[in-house]
Amino acid sequence: MAKTKVALFGASGTMGFQAFKELWKRRDTYDISILVLPSEQDLDMFRAYKREAGLKSVEGAGVVEGNGFKIVWGDATNYEDVVETIKGADWVLNAMAYISPMADYHPEIARAVNVDAIRHILKAIQAEPDGVERIHYVHTGTVAETGNRPVGIHVGRVGDPLKPSIFDYYAITKIAGERLVLESNLKYWVSMRMTFIMPTNFKEMQELNDAISFHMPFDARMENLSDRDAGFGMVNCLDIPDNSDFWRRVYNMGGGPEMRTIAYDYMADSYRRNGLNLEACIERNWYAVRNFHMQYYEDSQILNDYLHYWRDTLDSYNQTLADDTPLSMKLIGFLSRKIPAFRARVEAGAYAATKELAENHRNSPRYWYTHRNDMRITAFFKSYEDYEAIPAWGVDMPNIDPDAPWERLDHGYDENKADLDLNDLQAAAQFRGGKCLSTAWDGGLYTALDWECAFEHTFIARPFTVLKAGHWCPECTSNWNCDEQARKNPFFDQVWYADHSPDENNLYPDDCINDIKNADRDYAALNK
Repeated sequence: MAKTKVALFGASGTMGFQAFKELWKRRDTYDISILVLPSEQDLDMFRAYKREAGLKSVEGAGVVEGNGFKIVWGDATNYEDVVETIKGADWVLNAMAYISPMADYHPEIARAVNVDAIRHILKAIQAEPDGVERIHYVHTGTVAETGNRPVGIHVGRVGDPLKPSIFDYYAITKIAGERLVLESNLKYWVSMRMTFIMPTNFKEMQELNDAISFHMPFDARMENLSDRDAGFGMVNCLDIPDNSDFWRRVYNMGGGPEMRTIAYDYMADSYRRNGLNLEACIERNWYAVRNFHMQYYEDSQILNDYLHYWRDTLDSYNQTLADDTPLSMKLIGFLSRKIPAFRARVEAGAYAATKELAENHRNSPRYWYTHRNDMRITAFFKSYEDYEAIPAWGVDMPNIDPDAPWERLDHGYDENKADLDLNDLQAAAQFRGGKCLSTAWDGGLYTALDWECAFEHTFIARPFTVLKAGHWCPECTSNWNCDEQARKNPFFDQVWYADHSPDENNLYPDDCINDIKNADRDYAALNK
């Protein structure tokens, strides 16, 4: 009997490699096909797996396969490589994404991977024999789609407004890519919006050190997920039967209550594990006060009820990371905890290194302030005066109460109503500042209808995409005239005015992201 064939995209990524290892455990059941960039051959992540399957190495692009394992050395932005990867597949798991901060530094690659490659995948699935009806597609979205969720609205659920943070081009591309999936004609699809995926590998965790870390406000709520639980959950989708109501839905994928923390505590714990005091190593005004993303999920248990992936807690994750920490780092932490003078010296070194990053990296708030980057300052602080008013440690600290009250957002229709009618759609559209232009509806959530937003942009979307997944006008979502949108869209103003004032009137042109283009390369050159 032929085995089920699974095509996996993003197999060399943090989550994707964990999914690959889970698939490898199930090789008796599944044949595996992966697409990996030729440039990643030197990393040799798959050396042991190639050896076990008896695959030969190749130089550059090409295909190797045997014993139920296929590697396409290619690029997902190349349609032919995607076709080759999906050929004969029953399932397509997509853990691929070009994420921030790299997406911010190289936006053209972000669009190619997060949008164009998704279009290639959907097209390739449809090109397979009976692909639309037969092939199951698992997509990964992101928490960045819903943007900043400050205290008071820090608990979210699927269907809340999509609000890509200003300058967050990654979020814009992920929204566009997800929309392609939701509006596709595939019979079996699902989109899982991933939270922050925490590597269980110490080296990978250290590689996350970038100026983007200064973008996260201290009071941001995080419901994190370990990479191994993320990969485990993705592969568990393979156990979902065709007749399950799991399909054609969007889910928040977080780690649950035991993986919740607050940004300040998350950072303080990271320093504390090394015997250091957070407030001795950083300055408070190096960090933004708004315009990032992260939230607690009200509804992450829904996906866990299907996929049973909640295994790690913050304690078990931290222990795994500690076990993987190099001996030299463990020794520094031990001595810092035991010898105050040694700790002070290490803290001074950490402060100097972080200060250098804060002051000289083009993606850092401190750099924006000293170089008078007006648009970045208004987006992340409101004004120069607000930035300058940030107090010292211990004064008017952000709300890090784990039990801070919050309000559920209104989705603009009666969510308890079993069967919606056209009047419900019209009311939901009005709540979004627009109209449902269709004059008839068969009641199907996946029936394409005509809509108009408050700015008279017309578009086609399914009721599920709008009411259940939080999407609205694709043109408005792809730009950052958010102050103007909030004045015309009551659905959107729920999230915007949580940390903005009605008197703000900022405009951010499409090319505003170019101020940090290639900032990673420039900073690396500066620090050679």
